[in-house]
Amino acid sequence: MILFANTDWYLYNFRGGLARELKSQGHEVTMVSPTGPYTDRLATEFSWRELDLSGGSKNPLSNLAALNRVRTLYQELRPDLVHHFTIKCVLYGGLVARQMGIPTVQAVTGLGHIFTDDGLVNRGLRNLILPMYRLSLGGKETRVIFQNTGDRDFFLQSNLVEQANTELIRGSGADCKRFRPRNEARRPGPCRFLFASRLIREKGVYELLEAAKQLREMGCEFELIVAGDVYPDNPSSLSAADLNAMRNHVTYLGHVDDMKPHFHDVDVVVLPTYAEGTPRVLLEAGACGKPLIGTDIPGCRGVVMDGENGFLVPPRETEPLRIAMETLINDEGMRHRFGRASRQVIVNGFSETEVIARTLQVYQDVLRS
Repeated sequence: MILFANTDWYLYNFRGGLARELKSQGHEVTMVSPTGPYTDRLATEFSWRELDLSGGSKNPLSNLAALNRVRTLYQELRPDLVHHFTIKCVLYGGLVARQMGIPTVQAVTGLGHIFTDDGLVNRGLRNLILPMYRLSLGGKETRVIFQNTGDRDFFLQSNLVEQANTELIRGSGADCKRFRPRNEARRPGPCRFLFASRLIREKGVYELLEAAKQLREMGCEFELIVAGDVYPDNPSSLSAADLNAMRNHVTYLGHVDDMKPHFHDVDVVVLPTYAEGTPRVLLEAGACGKPLIGTDIPGCRGVVMDGENGFLVPPRETEPLRIAMETLINDEGMRHRFGRASRQVIVNGFSETEVIARTLQVYQDVLRS
């Protein structure tokens, strides 16, 4: 069995639990990804093979070399089943697996900026990618797992997939034994907000920084902690100048491998994203008993229950985000109520154990088809 993603970080952190369960049941699991900081960990615990789909043309149809690399690996390993994560792996891996007759599970973890940004270039790319999706998601030996109903509805309405071949599994789940509320109180101080994601426009980082600026100008006492990488080659990323300016008012952690201690040391976790599958950061923060601020989009609804364990605000808008943050700054009792509710939401609907069990059932279904 192959689990294939575009980063070793994703496989280790988001799908390691699934791979361990497969191994415990006696299955041979090969993790496939580009080389990265988690390669040694993957290679120590599992069989791991390198396969890098980056580079080349932005036009997926012209990147025949990538298709050939996938085909060569699959011909060598001859897997009984492949599970693809992230767009390029779904597209290239799905095309090759369908051609070779390999039972396939495709994970659509979100639409991505090509579908959420309506610029001229992205519109052109959509016209190229949609037919590839139709081919890579088709076939009776394929199942497509969506993380939210909005993405599934889009793919169904676009005639990219048959409804009978779809499953809805809300994210990769949270390890509710590892991520749990801390008994002791955090260190004293004003209300502390944590943003942990890629520092790109689509994650709402600019709206968050503007909301924080307005709150400071209003005299509100709070702290904002930011964790995540910048991407110099991505035009949507914070620039070096943005980062330097941000450091004057924000505690910047950079890339963080283990978020658990940081969840425990803050009061609220905020993710004003434009589009998501089901954000892992909100799942794990909720499991730690933290109030959540997310956006009113399919991927956040259900994780964030507006007025129960946090607030849903419109994406791309600063004022509603500022109001939600101000409300939680001024009401410690609400923060505690929301935090307790968050834990229950995640335990009852988003545990990693349940996600793994449902994923294994999908494997059985596709192998029987």
